Amino acid sequence: MIETHLPVAIVFTYLLFAVIGTAVSFRNKDWAQPLAVLGAGVATLFSIIAFISFLNEGEIVRYWFGNWQPPVGIEFVYDGLSGFISLVINFVAFIVLWHSGANAKAEFKSKRHVYYSVAMLLMLGFNGMVMTGDLFNLYVFLEISSLASYALIAIGNKNAPFAAFRYLIIGTVGGTLYLLGVGFLYTITGTLNMIDMEAMLPMLMDNNVAIAALVLILGGIGVKAALFPLHGWLPDAYTNASSTSSALIAPIGTKVAAYVLFRVVLYVYGADTFESMIPIDYIIGLLASVGIIYGSVMAIGQKELKKMLAYSSVSQIGYIIMGLSLMNPFGFAGALLHVLNHAFMKACLFLVSGNLRLKLGHTRVFDFDSSVAKKQPWTMFGFTVAAISMVGLPPLAGFFSKWYLAIGTVQNSNWLFLAVILVSSLLNAVYFFRILEKVYTNKDNPADLDLDAVEQDEVGFNGKAPVMILAIGLLVIGLTNAAIVGFLFNIFPG
Repeated sequence: MIETHLPVAIVFTYLLFAVIGTAVSFRNKDWAQPLAVLGAGVATLFSIIAFISFLNEGEIVRYWFGNWQPPVGIEFVYDGLSGFISLVINFVAFIVLWHSGANAKAEFKSKRHVYYSVAMLLMLGFNGMVMTGDLFNLYVFLEISSLASYALIAIGNKNAPFAAFRYLIIGTVGGTLYLLGVGFLYTITGTLNMIDMEAMLPMLMDNNVAIAALVLILGGIGVKAALFPLHGWLPDAYTNASSTSSALIAPIGTKVAAYVLFRVVLYVYGADTFESMIPIDYIIGLLASVGIIYGSVMAIGQKELKKMLAYSSVSQIGYIIMGLSLMNPFGFAGALLHVLNHAFMKACLFLVSGNLRLKLGHTRVFDFDSSVAKKQPWTMFGFTVAAISMVGLPPLAGFFSKWYLAIGTVQNSNWLFLAVILVSSLLNAVYFFRILEKVYTNKDNPADLDLDAVEQDEVGFNGKAPVMILAIGLLVIGLTNAAIVGFLFNIFPG
């Protein structure tokens, strides 16, 4: 059946369009962006078909390369978790790459053909990490996505190459830690296949090597997920990269890393096995909580919109990791719902940042005034919806993921984590409502600003439509949260 081949088809699509895009765009650079959008669109279509098939049949797809069965062969595994994440990241990539046509010439100039080919390789790596059922193969895809990330970040302002180099150094350390952890697991299990390892590890938890391996993997992937205090590469990388790179990597990159943590902790080690070890769950939950508050406080102090959004990402990834640390169905559902919500919210906000920079020439928060809302009403509508969702007000999506996380903390009687969720929401309101006040009221307007004379100067269709789709999507997700959470409860490995 065609569904059996879809996990491979999703990954192969990006490889195919990376090659085609490079070959065609060297002759005509104008073809680079449409081909990248087409590639992401095809992958999204495959993801939708595969997800619908899984919902209807409920069967996990295991694809063996060369028909070699594990543990000898390598396999891709499509289940509820990988299917959910794959659909989210491919749809967001499609929207972001579509939007990039609005400012590609301004941001990439002569590098367009290279940029979009590398973007295809980035998504190849991310989807490979999600689909693979082999821990070493995951490392291979991790390195593909990392190398592509470094290149995409380097194509930005004059500080971007330094930010990319810093990320390269830190990211290499993270990848090395992960690989060492995988090596330790291989020495005690004799396999790299996740399903085989899942069956063996409960009998090996008295072995300190299993604990050491988990600590190394958590540390390595924690770098990629920007888990506090391993987040040092993120603020400068997101700030100095092009608006398209920030909008592509910020909503997707850290979420794929979080997926790896969910896969290893809950599916390979297992919640019961994990909780029987040293209190790693509480430690990562505590680090996530500190990161939530730290990122929110740092975001308040930023004068540049992109840097504010970057520190906000440090805070938001903390919610997801906190949900993992709770080890209960509500925490699990809240965390994965926040993966979806944050992918939409942060993509929307970074696309808005790109629109503002294209039209205003800057994204300095304290230089905004009410003329911005008159010049770009649709762009600011998208910002308003995403900002309110980030704060966590109903009926938008952000409220519901925080709600389920809060229930998860109550279920565990973890009042500290509950307080962190509540306080951070208030901090989010401070830095987002500060901007909304400046663009929607006459307060602090320049004395010579005549609002009646301000004319609309909105971006074109390719700049507006993606922002609107993401903003409306946040309302749709909020209204349909019960169905989404019901699905997430069903795939909780408890």
